[in-house]
Amino acid sequence: MEILETAFMQRALLAALLVGITAPAIGVYLVQRRQALLGDGIGHVAMTGVGLGFLLSTSPIWTAAVVSVLGAVTMELIRAYGRTRGDIALAMLFYGGMAGGVLLVNLSDGGSTANLSSFLFGSLSAVSDADLLAISLLAGFVVLVSVGLRRQLFAISQDEEFARVTGLPVQALNLLIAVTAAVTVSVAMRVVGLLLVSALMVVPVAAAQQVSRSFRATFALAVGIGVAVTLGGTTASYYRDLPPGATIVLLAIGVFVALTAVAAPLARRRARAADADATCATPLAGGVPAQR
Repeated sequence: MEILETAFMQRALLAALLVGITAPAIGVYLVQRRQALLGDGIGHVAMTGVGLGFLLSTSPIWTAAVVSVLGAVTMELIRAYGRTRGDIALAMLFYGGMAGGVLLVNLSDGGSTANLSSFLFGSLSAVSDADLLAISLLAGFVVLVSVGLRRQLFAISQDEEFARVTGLPVQALNLLIAVTAAVTVSVAMRVVGLLLVSALMVVPVAAAQQVSRSFRATFALAVGIGVAVTLGGTTASYYRDLPPGATIVLLAIGVFVALTAVAAPLARRRARAADADATCATPLAGGVPAQR
């Protein structure tokens, strides 16, 4: 295939595959916790890490990962202990992170609008061998946490108080989810972009929830959708010269719409079946169950 003959597309497709796995894998917990926009906030903070990478002439992925983790921990602590002014503190953190990133990129020798745009919206040709190594290592961490600790993470996502009663380290697990989300943002920014990464964490999960009836099925289907749209969007971007991040997110939204359209009649059919079963089980006056 032509698309596999070029080295930069081989790297881009492999990076897209890793992003398609990791973003929904941690996103399923964020959606369960009603923190769907956490990835968007972390993406703003990660901009400072990108700018720092340019300023220090090092890999922006690693500096973005460090800054994102620090920002995510701060967000979680504000969420846990913040009171009436917590929303203002978060807003200052988000906008300060974005402003700091733009300033640092412009202060650096290698900074430019084009370089900044590739991190904001993704770029197929921007994934280098060093980037791919960093993405692979960080993705391995995300998969290890999201799959290896799925029972514990699901428990605190469902009911923190019950999880605390059962003896789980709730605060430590909450911080771990925040850190893992931050690492995922760093993994995905080369392919999807910092401004769109949150959509890839949320939309495949929301799409999977339309047709799945258990957490395990939702997890598996969301990851499958994530892989399909990232690989599909990357391929379409190559052949049609489209921005990869926007293409991937629009494909994910298209899958959500399609599954929603399929799920609606299925839900009505299940409801009618349930009503029919309830009617058949209703006893008559003589105490004999009604027959069909």
